[in-house]
Order: sequence, then C-alpha cells, then structure tokens
Amino acid sequence: MSTGFWWVNHSHTVRHEIEGSYLWFANKARKSKARSESDKNIQRLLPGDVVYSFADGAIGAIGVALGSAREAAKPLEFDSIAEYVDMQTGWLVPVRFVTLTSSLRTEDYSAELALVLPRKHSPILAGGASNQHVVLASVPAMMATTLSRLLDGEVERIVGAITESVGRSLAEDAAEAAIQQRTDISPAQKADLLRARHGQGVFRANLELNEHSCRVTGVLDRRHLWATHIKPWSECDDPEKLDGFNGLLMSPHVAHLFERGYISFSDDGDLLVSQELNPVVLDNWHIQRRLNVGEFQPEQCYFLGYHRREVFQQHGAGRRQKSRESFEPVPVVPIAEPATVQPA
Repeated sequence: MSTGFWWVNHSHTVRHEIEGSYLWFANKARKSKARSESDKNIQRLLPGDVVYSFADGAIGAIGVALGSAREAAKPLEFDSIAEYVDMQTGWLVPVRFVTLTSSLRTEDYSAELALVLPRKHSPILAGGASNQHVVLASVPAMMATTLSRLLDGEVERIVGAITESVGRSLAEDAAEAAIQQRTDISPAQKADLLRARHGQGVFRANLELNEHSCRVTGVLDRRHLWATHIKPWSECDDPEKLDGFNGLLMSPHVAHLFERGYISFSDDGDLLVSQELNPVVLDNWHIQRRLNVGEFQPEQCYFLGYHRREVFQQHGAGRRQKSRESFEPVPVVPIAEPATVQPA
C-alpha cells in the first residue's frame, strides 16, 4: 500500500492545528450543495499519509495523518477567528506535526517547483504563492520527490520519527481504511478481512485447525488465548490475512512480545530472544529463555521466516548484527503438558 502525499494551505489557524495535532475543515458543502476538489480530498486522506503544512509563503511543518476524517464540531480556539464565525461543523483529521528546522519558501524555488506542479488543483501558483482556491491538494509523486530533495532529508526523518513513536497501529489503521474504500470485494469479504485484524472470524477458525494451545505457556483454554498473525496483518495480502498457517494462539503477554519483535521462533521451535528485551520481563512472566516449543509445519515456517527478518530483527540483536549468532542459543527443552486440560 503506497503512502499518499498532501498539501494543506493553512490560514489563520496554522498555530492551533500544528500545536493541537489536527486539521479541521469547515463543512462548506452543506451550504453550497457543491463539493470542491479540496472537500473530496478530505475523505481521501488516509492514516499514514504525509502532509506538507504551508502558511505565510513557506512549508513550515511536516505531518503524518493518524486517522481518517470524521465529522466534528468547530474547535473552540477557532471562535475568535472571523472567517469561522458562521461555521459550526466540519471534518477533523488527527495529524501529528513536527516543525521543520528551516522553513522552505516556495517562491525561492518556484522555477523547480513549476516543473512538477499538478496541472489541475495545484496548491501553489507557478510563482510559488498560495493558490487561494485550494485548501487541501494531492501532491504528485514527482512533486513529492522534488520537495524531499529541497528539504534535504527532513521529510524522511520526521515521518520516520512519527511513525516509530506511534507504532504498528498506524500501519494497521491505514490498511483498514484502505480496505473500507475498496470496491473490488464484497461487504462480506471486507468484514472477514477486518475481523482478521483482531484475530476473529474466518482467520481464527482457520488458525484453530492447526494450533490448539499457547506453545510458550501451555495454556489450552482458547477463551484466554489471542489469535496472533505471524506476518503482521497490515503487511499481508488478502489470502494471507485469513490463512490459518499465518498465525499462532498465544497468551496475551506472549503475543505482546511476539508482535513487537522481542521474541520469535526458529523453524524447529527454538525460542529466539532479542537482546533489547529486559531479561527481568521474562523472569517475572516465567518464560524460560532456553525453550523449545515444538517444530512448526512447513507452511508456518514461511511466515516465521518473514517474522524473523522483518519484525524480530528490527529489535536489538537484529539491528546490530543480522546473523544467527546474535540470537540466544536455545537447546531443546520440551514443555510439560498441564495437569488439567480445560475444554475449548
């Protein structure tokens, strides 16, 4: 799923929105009964998209959308702004902004930017000044590339920092919003894919054909186990989201460690522990560092390989040296079967 890039022309609300981590657009369409391109773009802006904040002739901040647009009353801080006196309702988009170290004045680079501006609904004019008829505009790929170069890596740095601070939930919100907008699948298929995000529905039923307990804790009562994707849900295609081999039943605290890449498993069942995981956590949760949870099926190994590369190796040991030697050596220690088996 590709990231969208957007340009917002702020007016007198720039300080409120940057500091408040949101964008608010007045619902003018109700009065005019016509939707401008900016109005349509509000609904197209998705979680994870990048926003260029433009005010007073310069791009002064970069933001990342943390959610989709929702109807909301006018922010109280807008009451003192004359142009919003008669506006009561609108659309609010949560956006986390970071102010640029040095603002980019578009008039200084108008010649370069003129070559990549969109032909229609451009947010700025050829000379670099704001287009007063556009509030929110889509930024074409070539224009985004040019802005990235002119800002000398600031966009990537800011987006990376915001994304890391928010965590995987942002990617999942973006994937969910994209599914909601799809027209190539039925409502029932959408529901199956969305339920799978939370370990429910078809995905859980398929998973329970292969797994019957938490391999780490030995808990068999499925009422207390989470159905956890091995390859993260947001990074799966449609079939992978529902694939029973792409999941494990886990006790909640084990799922927490697995989903964040602090632990993983080798194909033959050895527990792998990131060097970034505080060992006290394992001790307090009574998880043996030297543990074998049983061999995995070949279909599961495919997804486990992805988890080790893309999730587990993003933590500690994997960042410093992506080699088998950075994993904890874990000889086989079979898990004892619990004395009492509770029915599923």
